[in-house]
Amino acid sequence: MNTKSLKTLRYALLLVLTLSIIRVLTGATDLTSVGTASAALLLSVPIALAGLGGLFSERSGVVNIGLEGMMIMGAWAGGMIGTDHGPWVGLIAGVCFGTTGALLHAIATITFGVDHVVSGVAITIIAAGLVRYISTIFYKSGAWLGPSQSPDVASIGTNGLPVLSGGNYFGWQSPDLLSDLAEKQWFFISDVAAILRGLTGDLSYVTMIAVALVPLSFFILWKTAFGLRLRSAGEAPTAAESLGVNVYRMKYAGVLISGGLAGLGGGFLAIVAANHYQENQVAGRGYIGLAALLFGNYRPGGILMGAGLFGFADALQLRDSASIHALILLIVLILVFLVIRDVRKGKLLKAGLTLAFAALSMWYFLAVDELPGQLVTMTPYITTLLVMAVASQRLRMPAADGIPYRRGGMR
Repeated sequence: MNTKSLKTLRYALLLVLTLSIIRVLTGATDLTSVGTASAALLLSVPIALAGLGGLFSERSGVVNIGLEGMMIMGAWAGGMIGTDHGPWVGLIAGVCFGTTGALLHAIATITFGVDHVVSGVAITIIAAGLVRYISTIFYKSGAWLGPSQSPDVASIGTNGLPVLSGGNYFGWQSPDLLSDLAEKQWFFISDVAAILRGLTGDLSYVTMIAVALVPLSFFILWKTAFGLRLRSAGEAPTAAESLGVNVYRMKYAGVLISGGLAGLGGGFLAIVAANHYQENQVAGRGYIGLAALLFGNYRPGGILMGAGLFGFADALQLRDSASIHALILLIVLILVFLVIRDVRKGKLLKAGLTLAFAALSMWYFLAVDELPGQLVTMTPYITTLLVMAVASQRLRMPAADGIPYRRGGMR
């Protein structure tokens, strides 16, 4: 195991230790429960897929604000086609519909030079209106129960890691050692076991595929000739062109892969996270995926961590308000860590502002026993804003990201 992996593991264990201490101090048992970890993973997957989609697009030099619209198209296609032809065909349809939305974005931005943000916003608006219009037609024809909801889709099977997290393999019922450890209620050890059980037990096969796409994306972008060409199109397209790279083709490839991943994320919401398409099901996850992309500084591993953070916050607000109240204390500790880091780097003004916000958060934690329901619901989005504020300080985006390209031009 290399130094970077050891450092990541050390930070992960430190985070779990901190959560364990906060759980003991506040009594918020859901902070490290099996259910919270499982729900966090389930809610993280569509965000991670959207973030990976944004990664391919922006590494090729095209800003894809339209991820939200592509997820909407993928969710709708998954619900509509999955109802009649099964969940796996529904997921493939979600990928195809997301890719179709991406093709429109690619034609507008790469071929015709339309502003990337304008094109992305337009696709999102068109996607939301289009699926509502077609859903209404299905409802009036009697095929759907309502204009905003598809019939149910058959479920996809689940399984767990053998020996550690149960599961059934060819009729053999595996032991579930992590559940046994989690039930012991040992400080830290049971917390680690509960989190690992939630992340590795009763997993949908689609979740396994989605998690596997993270290292696969890293391999494609950083270990293959295709990935090198695609990244060169986003960093220095004119130089890449002079070396024989077809920049237009690379940009199209990046955007189409982006749409396919976003469509898969939408299909996941309709088929795995739920069992039907529901209007407003995506609920801004495409934009949160972009925030995860920024948090991860355009790296697949960072995107997964960012998606996990948002999924964890979302899972907690679905459990109870006591867990969200305890989460404020975790935010205070993280802010204190950032203050110490900034002081060591000599960034005293930034450290002072962060310390003031930490003090305000601590005061609110001590002054309020139960958070208002509206604030609990807003938690994932507040977390998004905080993360973007922190991540923007170390952001290193591709040099030619969002810049129009013309063959033979100066840029």
